[in-house]
Amino acid sequence: MSIPKEPRQLMINLMYLVLTALLALNVSAEVMNAFFTLDSGNKESISTVDNQLAQTVKGVKDLLSDESKRKYKPVEPAIDAVRSKIAEFITYVDELRDRLIDESGTPDGKVDKKDYTVSYGKTVPKGKKNKDITTRILVNDGVGEELKKKIIETKDDILKTYTDLLQTYGDTFGLKQPEVDQRIEAMASNLAFGIDDETWKTTEKESWSDFKFRQMPLAAVLPLMSQMQSNAKSSEAALINAMAELTGGRVIEFDQFFPVVQAKKAYVIRGEPFEAKISVGTYSSQIQPENISLYANGNRLTVGEDGTAEYTTNTSSIGPQSISLKAEVTNPLTGEVSKGEATYDYEVGLRSVTVSADKMNVFYIGVPNPVSVAAAGVPTSSLRVGMSGGGGSIKRSGSGYVVNVEKPGEAKITVSGEGMAAQSFPFRVKRIPDPVARLSKSSGGAMGNGTFKAQKGVVAILDNFDFDARCQIQGFTLAYVAKRQDPVESINSGGTYNEKSRRLVNQAKPGDIYYFDNVKARCPGDKVGRPINPMVFKIK
Repeated sequence: MSIPKEPRQLMINLMYLVLTALLALNVSAEVMNAFFTLDSGNKESISTVDNQLAQTVKGVKDLLSDESKRKYKPVEPAIDAVRSKIAEFITYVDELRDRLIDESGTPDGKVDKKDYTVSYGKTVPKGKKNKDITTRILVNDGVGEELKKKIIETKDDILKTYTDLLQTYGDTFGLKQPEVDQRIEAMASNLAFGIDDETWKTTEKESWSDFKFRQMPLAAVLPLMSQMQSNAKSSEAALINAMAELTGGRVIEFDQFFPVVQAKKAYVIRGEPFEAKISVGTYSSQIQPENISLYANGNRLTVGEDGTAEYTTNTSSIGPQSISLKAEVTNPLTGEVSKGEATYDYEVGLRSVTVSADKMNVFYIGVPNPVSVAAAGVPTSSLRVGMSGGGGSIKRSGSGYVVNVEKPGEAKITVSGEGMAAQSFPFRVKRIPDPVARLSKSSGGAMGNGTFKAQKGVVAILDNFDFDARCQIQGFTLAYVAKRQDPVESINSGGTYNEKSRRLVNQAKPGDIYYFDNVKARCPGDKVGRPINPMVFKIK
C-alpha cells in the first residue's frame, strides 16, 4: 500500500497501524488512554473552528444589513443552510457516540457518571476496551453503513447549496461561467469531509463499516468519529469562507494614474534606435485621447486612440540611460486633473553573448540541464549554438536549451551569430551527488517503536539538489541486535523490506538496535550502484 500524501489520511492510517500492534500486544491502560488524548484534540479543533466561524458569519450578516449590499443577500440563506446541515451531522455523531459509551458501560439508555471511570488521572469511558459492542452496533446492526450514508448525504447537500448559489447568482456577483465552474470544481475536490469507499474493497472485509470498525475497541472508535466531525467542521469553514468572500464586491476603482513604458528592447546596441510605447497605468477605454497628456524628457507626445504614444530616440552613447516620464489625465466629468511621474531606465551596449546553466555552473549526468543563451544585438534566428565534450548534446527547448551529458570532465558550448565571432564557454560535467539514505526523515539515532515499524523500507534522498531527479536504493544489509542477543542479519535487495527484513523490523522493542550497512543506491546516469551512508537506529 502506498503512503498517502494527504496529512489527515496519513495520520489515520498510522493510527490503524499502531492500533493493530496494540491489540496484538494486549495494550496497557496508559497507551489506551492515548486514544482519548487524540479524541480530545479533535474536539478542541472543532471548538476553535466553530468560534472562528461564528465571527465570520456575524461579520457577513452585519455586512449584508447594508442596503448597498442587497445583491449579495442570497449568500445569507446559503450560509445558514450549510451551518444547519453540518450541525445536524455533528449532533447525529454525538448521539451515536453516547449510545456506544452507554451500552459498553452501564447500559441504561443514558450517559452518566456510571458509564465512566478514572484511569491515570483521566475520566474515560468504562467500556474503553470493549470491542463486542462496537462490532455489534456499527457492523452487525448496520449502523456503520448508516453513518457512511449520512456522511455522503451531508457532503452532497452542502456542495449542492454552494453549487446552486453560484449557478443561480454567479452573474449577479460578477462571476463569469468559467469562473463559476472552476470554483465549484475546486470546492468539490478540496473538501476534507467524505468517505474513502475504495480501500476496503482491496481487503477481505465485506463492507466499509466492517473494514472501519470490526473488533475496534471503543477507545479507538471515539477519535475516529470525532475526526469525522472535525472534517465536517473544516469543510463547513471552507464553504462559508468562500461564500463570505463573494460579498466583498468586485468593483475596482482607480484613483491614481502613472506612465507606463512598453519598450521593444530594454537593452540596445549603440547606433540602433530605442523605441517604446508610453501609456497610462490603469488606462480605461472610457478615457478619450484628448483627456490624456504624456511627456518624455519634457517633450509632449501624441496620444493615439488606444491611449498610447510612440516614442523614439537615438542611442549614441554606451551605458545606462533614463527617460523622465509624466502623465496627466483629466476626469471628463469633474475636470479634475490627476498626475503621475516615473523614470524608466535602460542600457545601451555592444554586441555580446553569455551562456549560463539555469541550475548551477555545472552539467550533471543523467538529467536534462537547462541552459540560457543571451546574445545582445544578435537576432535569435541567426544564433548558432553547438556543444563538444562530456559525451553530450544540446537541443533547443522553448526559449532556452537543454544539455544532456554522459561522461565526467569538461564540456564546451560554442555560440556564434550574425556579426559576432564564435565564442566558447566551458562547463564542468559531474555525476549527480550522493543521495542520503533515510527512514522517514531520519538517517539514524533514536526512533519511536511505532514510527520505526510503520516504515516500508529505505529511501534515497537528494538534499539541496535543484534538478528533478530520483535515486533508487539497490540494496542493504539489515542487522537486528536485541538486548543481550546476538545480531540477526537480513540481506535486502531493493529499498522495500523483504520478508525477512520485515519480520526483523516487526520485532522492534525499546532498547533494540538496528544497523543498515552496505547501503547502495543508483541515480540517473549511473551504470552501477554507489555506496552511500550507513544508518543506526535505537528503538525508544
